[in-house]
Amino acid sequence: MNVKGKILEISDTQQVSNSFKKREFVLEYAENPQYPEYLKFEMIQDKCAILDSYKANDEVDVYFNLKGRKWTDPKGVVKYFNSLQAWKIEGASSGAQTPPPADGGMDQMEEPGWITDGNEDDLPF
Repeated sequence: MNVKGKILEISDTQQVSNSFKKREFVLEYAENPQYPEYLKFEMIQDKCAILDSYKANDEVDVYFNLKGRKWTDPKGVVKYFNSLQAWKIEGASSGAQTPPPADGGMDQMEEPGWITDGNEDDLPF
């Protein structure tokens, strides 16, 4: 999944345990500018460093996975938690793709050898 928006804030990396770290950031998602949504994402482990390249107010495209967990508390009550786990961020301008060639790239293609096989005048039927 991905979503485009503006980075509102970036938190410092949190070392949760000896082997686990995470970093959170908030994205202002304005599909309807009159009612913007504020989405909190997290990045984990080596992905935390990706945020070093960005700052508040940067327009970005965030690629993420939707994670859900089930937990039973000590009293036996079941609770559910969701998180948005980002794994890639692109600057809005860097996400632009080069349009394909007008001819569809056909001028750069070659026929495989098995089609011509050196006998260009012989038809296989």
